[in-house]
Amino acid sequence: MREWEELELKDDFMFAKVMRDAELCREMLERLLDFKISRIEYPEEQKIIDISYDSRSVRLDLYVQDEDNTVYNVEIQTVNTRELPRRSRYYQGMIDLNLIEKGELYQTLNTSYIIFICTFDLFGKGYYRYSFENLCREDTSLSLGDQAYKIFFNTSGTVGCISEEAKAFLRYVGGLPSEDAFVQKLQNKIDRIRKNEEWRREYMTLYMWEKETKERARKEGIREENTRIVKALLQNGLLSLDEISSIARMPLQEVAKLKEECRL
Repeated sequence: MREWEELELKDDFMFAKVMRDAELCREMLERLLDFKISRIEYPEEQKIIDISYDSRSVRLDLYVQDEDNTVYNVEIQTVNTRELPRRSRYYQGMIDLNLIEKGELYQTLNTSYIIFICTFDLFGKGYYRYSFENLCREDTSLSLGDQAYKIFFNTSGTVGCISEEAKAFLRYVGGLPSEDAFVQKLQNKIDRIRKNEEWRREYMTLYMWEKETKERARKEGIREENTRIVKALLQNGLLSLDEISSIARMPLQEVAKLKEECRL
């Protein structure tokens, strides 16, 4: 997480706040998908889908519906974790389970778009946009017709046919300035959000929690490594407890306790 003043549209927190503006959200979707949308609705901000008490919940950055009840889930991704294709599959399943009521017909499932805006080229082909739907392998002109679409955008793309407006938006997400009118509206929105003290406090709370969590994980990692070293030295049997305590920078009583646990 970065300092509040450094946040850009590609940061999850800022993206979620900017896209609370229905008009900006609608215009972004129109640019990316290249079709008109009359209006959008927000079922929930940062919708959480939790199907059952023991299942893994999903927090979606942006989850909206249009006038035809088509569902759009948009996520910003700045790190290539190598699992986005499978995560898109998981999101699709969770969204479908959330949409359909028990006992209802499958025809009631909404058309859905799962969209990842990536600041890297996930598939390495240079395309601005990678669009996926279920097609017949024997005849790719035959679509399964399940109306479930997954699209991955690449902010550093150079190949493919998308509008100049969409290119300007993607370049902006990737960190490049633009005189494009929509990009200017987004930047103005970000400038106003940065002045919102309530949201600043909300972000700083998350920021401090993240730093503390990472620091705890770092300390636990160091302690685990030290414990491993101490156990190895104890098993070797060539050094005294005092010497091991000094090497591992671990209190003598803890070294002695580990010796008892290892029954050495």
